[in-house]
Amino acid sequence: MANSVLHPADSRGDANHGWLHSKHTFSFSDYFNPERMQFGALRVLNDDIVNAAMGFGRHPHNNMEIISIPLEGELEHKDSMGNVAVIRKGDIQVMSAGTGVEHSEHNKSLDKPVKFLQIWVFPNKQNVTPRYDQISLNPADRKNTLQQILSPDPNDAGVWIHQDAWFHLADFDKDTETQYTFKKNGNGLYVFVLDGDILVEEQALHTRDGFGIWNTNQVHIKAQSNAEFLLMEVPMQGY
Repeated sequence: MANSVLHPADSRGDANHGWLHSKHTFSFSDYFNPERMQFGALRVLNDDIVNAAMGFGRHPHNNMEIISIPLEGELEHKDSMGNVAVIRKGDIQVMSAGTGVEHSEHNKSLDKPVKFLQIWVFPNKQNVTPRYDQISLNPADRKNTLQQILSPDPNDAGVWIHQDAWFHLADFDKDTETQYTFKKNGNGLYVFVLDGDILVEEQALHTRDGFGIWNTNQVHIKAQSNAEFLLMEVPMQGY
């Protein structure tokens, strides 16, 4: 029988630093909840809003796969590998920190906030060579279907990471339904609702709710209103 865990939107950690307002699905920085450390290899899911012309100063990471999904505005990235880039809604950014990398992320706009998801996934290989990549997606490719945005395979759709993980975005009209089939045995699926209302198996989810399910091979999803959501399939064992 499948196992599951529900993380309602209003149960997340709430960190308001003035220039940054972040909601933490899992323990992060000053928010610590021993029951909310991670979901398998999924370690961080932060829902961030950064004020105009503000941002994260240069800071280090190592041995983590870091994915950013912009939802609104423009986010400027600079790193110690020499990359300078701007990501917008429709883009996906990935950074394998590996042996170590330093980066900064700033809101490029002088008058509008930037909103994005910051996601950390534990890698399956330690001390890899650091790398950065970003791609632009066609939002039409997720209309009433699942658009793959991340996988372990550099030759597959989306960005890739050092982990047996697959991410999909979806933009469903009301009453659209689908069956998600796991890519790898033993993985779990974490569902995060960006907007709207969906039903995952028998669990009703609403905007910014999170829901993890594992010990199953398929998951039925139905939109109960027009809805946008993110699916993150990750390994559950060893993390």
